[in-house]
Amino acid sequence: MSKESSPPKVPSTTMEYERRLEAAAEIILEKEAKFSNTPPGCSEFGVTATLKPHQVEGVSWLIQKYLLGVNVVLGDEMGLGKTLQAISFLSYLKFRQGLPGPFLVLCPLSVTDGWVSEINRFTPNLEVLRYVGDKYCRLDMRKSMYDHVKKSSKGHFLPFDVLLTTYDIALVDQDFLSQIPWQYAIIDEAQRLKNPNSVLYNVLLEQFLIPRRLLITGTPIQNNLTELWALMHFCMPLVFGTLDQFLSAFKETGDGLSGLDVSNDKETYKSLKFILGAFMLRRTKSLLIESGNLVLPPLTELTVMVPLVSLQKKIYTSILRKELPGLLELSSGGSNHTSLQNIVIQLRKACSHPYLFPGIEPEPFEEGEHLVQASGKLLVLDQLLKRLHDSGHRVLLFSQMTSTLDILQDFMELRRYSYERLDGSVRAEERFAAIKNFSAKTERGLDSEVDGSNAFVFMISTRAGGVGLNLVAADTVIFYEQDWNPQVDKQALQRAHRIGQISHVLSINLVTEHSVEEVILRRAERKLQLSHNVVGDNMEEKEEDGGDLRSLVFGLQRFDPEEIHNEESDNLKMVEISSLAEKVVAIRQNVEPDKEERRFEINSSDTLLGNTSSASLDSELDEASYLSWVEKLKEAARSSKDEKIIELGNRKNLSEERNLRIEAARKKAEEKKLATWGAHGYQSLSVEEPILPDDVDSSSDAGSVNFVFGDCTNPSTVSHEPAIIFSCVDDSGNWGRGGMFDALSKLSNTVPTAYHRASEFKDLHLGDLHLIKIDDNDDQQNTQASKPLWVAVAVTQSYNSRRKVPRSSISIPDLESCLAKASFSASQKSASLHMPRIGYQDGSDRSQWYTVERLLRKYSSIFTVKIFVYYYRRSP
Repeated sequence: MSKESSPPKVPSTTMEYERRLEAAAEIILEKEAKFSNTPPGCSEFGVTATLKPHQVEGVSWLIQKYLLGVNVVLGDEMGLGKTLQAISFLSYLKFRQGLPGPFLVLCPLSVTDGWVSEINRFTPNLEVLRYVGDKYCRLDMRKSMYDHVKKSSKGHFLPFDVLLTTYDIALVDQDFLSQIPWQYAIIDEAQRLKNPNSVLYNVLLEQFLIPRRLLITGTPIQNNLTELWALMHFCMPLVFGTLDQFLSAFKETGDGLSGLDVSNDKETYKSLKFILGAFMLRRTKSLLIESGNLVLPPLTELTVMVPLVSLQKKIYTSILRKELPGLLELSSGGSNHTSLQNIVIQLRKACSHPYLFPGIEPEPFEEGEHLVQASGKLLVLDQLLKRLHDSGHRVLLFSQMTSTLDILQDFMELRRYSYERLDGSVRAEERFAAIKNFSAKTERGLDSEVDGSNAFVFMISTRAGGVGLNLVAADTVIFYEQDWNPQVDKQALQRAHRIGQISHVLSINLVTEHSVEEVILRRAERKLQLSHNVVGDNMEEKEEDGGDLRSLVFGLQRFDPEEIHNEESDNLKMVEISSLAEKVVAIRQNVEPDKEERRFEINSSDTLLGNTSSASLDSELDEASYLSWVEKLKEAARSSKDEKIIELGNRKNLSEERNLRIEAARKKAEEKKLATWGAHGYQSLSVEEPILPDDVDSSSDAGSVNFVFGDCTNPSTVSHEPAIIFSCVDDSGNWGRGGMFDALSKLSNTVPTAYHRASEFKDLHLGDLHLIKIDDNDDQQNTQASKPLWVAVAVTQSYNSRRKVPRSSISIPDLESCLAKASFSASQKSASLHMPRIGYQDGSDRSQWYTVERLLRKYSSIFTVKIFVYYYRRSP
């Protein structure tokens, strides 16, 4: 053997560390083998559910590890019932082992309802406390616990067996929660602990009294060995030692996980897998189905290649032309990863929808077919949803960007489809209600005509809500945008294809062909092909791989710049779009019940490929070919008939002559109106349209929207600053009765008087906001002392006595105008904005409330104001 091929010497300390881990695993597995193979009778310790064979096996495994004193990871693939196995084990600890508790469960906020529901349903003898809510609500719960402890006998201290809370609250209330000696702790979605330097990781490990713990995660390994060590070290710190020791022992295997050659590291790989087997239980759906231990409906994954429409091609080309210098630098080996990422984001926005760029949507901003016609993806989605709705299917619609969800929400309103929405901006209460409403229909059937109140589409951002969400009410999953990480899309799909699903699941991935999206798709396929299996998971390549970035740059040549002048290509025929949709639905209708999982790719050129594994990207690494494409792009730009293809952010201006005529007429009408008002001593309180800042970033963290209990006409209970009370009215001129009308009248007679005066002088129009100052001597209820107080009366409803229902519903465009004015006024006066919950009724469609909450966050951010939304506290 040559010197170059001889294996490197391994430090003795590294070998000792690896042997120590192997010895620990051997001891655990030997002792475990001595346990009885008789499966536990879960009903004997209070479990009412009938567990599936793999779940019984999981509970038995947890019991054995507990009796051996080993903390472990339950790493079953998502959708296999890890929660049920965990609560069955807690019931075993309580009623078989006689542990009095308390037990701690940490999980994402969005799945706390699911935990409570499963505990109450399947282990009803366990008392669970859902420790969430605002600081005042949690303070009340702590006081209740304290009172209970003072009154209780020595045999039982706390009023619960299981305390269920979130990671964030565990940090906020760590001084309280860390004092409780937890008998057992479960951390759900434990991938949150993959960073050993995070605050959560170190607080739980060093501050909390949780010597016995279980980690639950459907994705035990996502990126690298550091994350794996973090989970294993959290379980057994003394066994797994330091990160340096772990990486020194298994680094070569880790490199192999990134797609490199592992032929020389088979023994190390085998050792790592053996060690993990003692501390982690990992089952996948495919293996359980193969072994006959699990039956699930079939899953068909379909990639639909969507063409760009004319407007998208122009924007896409404009971005490429603008970024040519940067692309040339990157293709020649430049390492500006941030620059490339920014270019890719802009190109992806063009593929999703042109209106993601400011200034592209035509004015005035009105709903219409232009929203659908501007995007090839939305054209296909429109046809798909129509057919799926008519045939009674339910849809999960995923998007990576929340701004895309805003456009999809406008589309749902245009087509009048019922929907729910979940992303980071949707509060917990709405999340729970949305999931419950969407899932409730499963038991009642899918006939939308019978029960139209339930949502047809559940819109969700890919990473929102925790991967443990159960949305089996949907039988169709559509990915409008791909996530950067292919594993995230796989996890998202598990929300529908999991235990409890009774229908064949169709997953549709919309990808824009001949674009950067197709390049990303091919990269994702290659990553999954090159991956190595450690615990049954696919391991992906590192994003920073230089060759991978170059392949992304070179892959841009999939787009043909000459197409922008191709009229036949520009005029996309609806026949092709309809054909795509028909083929997709046909695949669903013709599925064979006993057919195994299948993958297809379909495009507008009438091609259907089964079990596709796309062509390699190696050809795209040809630099000469790439440079030739660059020259073609330059030539297309020079020969363009319209040199100004599109300038993002520019809008069409009215002609100067027309502007002058309009302005003259407006001034004349205004002078006449003011003369009339002056003669009668009337002065308008209407707020003018605000001028938005040029550098608006409505997604920033400036400003805030706060949800509180109380009466919005008494804002001093929640803030000690100048305040504006916001309330909606119609344009009838008749002050109403009950609710806010009575509350505002009681606050000050100035409010209804000003409203009546505005109507008398024809100063009451939809979209108007009248800002009324409340004088101290008129204020009977306000306790703000010397703090100024105003009432903002927003005219958002029309009134027509000849209509069956005279008062219309709230007009969203007019509400938006009023919110902008109110937020601007609050900013100018250094005041906060206070209002009741607008557009929401219990048990009704929440679509309007999603829109209102979106507007509140937008204008609180733009004008950096605090907005308080009030709830009435319900009596128990």
